[in-house]
Amino acid sequence: MTAAEPVDLSVADLHPALGDPALTSMNFLNEVSERYPGAVSLAAGRPYEEFFDLAAVHRHLDTFHRHLVDDLGHRPEQARRLLLQYGRTKGIVHHLIARNLAVDEGITVDPEDIVVTVGCQEAMFLVLRALRAGPTDVLLAVAPTYVGLTGAARLVDLPVWPVAGGSSGIDLADLAAQVRRARAAGLRPRACYLMPDFANPSGVSIDTAHRRRLLDLAAQEDLLLLEDNPYGLFHSDDGPRPPTLKALDTGRRVVYLGSFAKTVLPGARVGYVVADQRVAGPGGRVGPLADQLAMIKSMVTVNTSPIAQAVIGGRLLEHGCSLVAANTRERSAYTRNLRHLVAGLTRRFPDQPDRPAAVRWTVPAGGFFVVVTVPFPVDDALLDRSARDYGVLWTPMAHFYDDTAPVHALRLSVSAVTPEQIDVGLDRLAALITDELTRRAG
Repeated sequence: MTAAEPVDLSVADLHPALGDPALTSMNFLNEVSERYPGAVSLAAGRPYEEFFDLAAVHRHLDTFHRHLVDDLGHRPEQARRLLLQYGRTKGIVHHLIARNLAVDEGITVDPEDIVVTVGCQEAMFLVLRALRAGPTDVLLAVAPTYVGLTGAARLVDLPVWPVAGGSSGIDLADLAAQVRRARAAGLRPRACYLMPDFANPSGVSIDTAHRRRLLDLAAQEDLLLLEDNPYGLFHSDDGPRPPTLKALDTGRRVVYLGSFAKTVLPGARVGYVVADQRVAGPGGRVGPLADQLAMIKSMVTVNTSPIAQAVIGGRLLEHGCSLVAANTRERSAYTRNLRHLVAGLTRRFPDQPDRPAAVRWTVPAGGFFVVVTVPFPVDDALLDRSARDYGVLWTPMAHFYDDTAPVHALRLSVSAVTPEQIDVGLDRLAALITDELTRRAG
């Protein structure tokens, strides 16, 4: 904007969240990528594109249409209306999602406890909007925290209190301490948000024993858990996956947030929330929390695109409602890339026990992300220089912490690149780190 350009509004007159770093992070990272299109991107958490198939989209749509007519008994005009007209707020593939959860996760849920959403981001927003009842409400979240959760909380005026994560995925002693600290301050902790499987951004997972203790603590403290699980299918070993929190949940403590962006198609923008908690309404009527979320959704997006849902539904039907079976190739690609990245870091930064300023990294058991710790602060200015002068993109971990303290770490993603691109990107990253160490030593 030039000095002569007229101004109609000030950001100070708009919602205060619009000036918050949590809401600007995604735009900044996208802008850096657009400014340097030739840079190798180890930043994007987008799914692998090699298997995208436009013809499959049409096939999935046809499969779901046949399901409506042949399996559910809809007349042709009813099926056409269901796909092309405004639709049911809770969604039209909820019954298939319930079957998918039973097949892949061992979760038994009434389809009416599911709301199909416009991506998982809307699911988060709906839940936070419902839980934020007054100014004393706060949300707990394992740090580092997915920036989309932090931003959604800002938009509904719900403060986020960090809970230590660590190598176990969540520090239960710190969670209990934060709950009690909030209550001692006259506040009401409504829920704790976490990703138990290959968390974004840390890549850390929570083992089964720790999950059970977490559920016990949630019951003891009368706390909801918001379980976000976009990466759980992408484990890199052949052993059994740990059960989700929701599969272990016998007391309706867990609100489960799901997404088909990584497992089916990101362009469909379809997610969902399982909210089976019982809510007492007017006149003594009791129904699932999903009903309340649907009321909010009806005033936000009205309904999730029926055509997009049909594409997801068709993919589910074609694989017996198992996304484990549908993602065999994708899981193999992510496992290959993750191992290639970790091996590449090991070659470029060999163990040097006599050097205190060592470069270190996590070795996740699956998912998309590896966190690299370096002996200097990592910020947006360094990212910009990395893209401009070295041709490699990554994500500063500072974006995932809700304060301004310097963070000496960056996140690498393996999901949208080839092994060859990983090698080029790591060569460029190693050059940046070496030059930065030399510059600081001098």
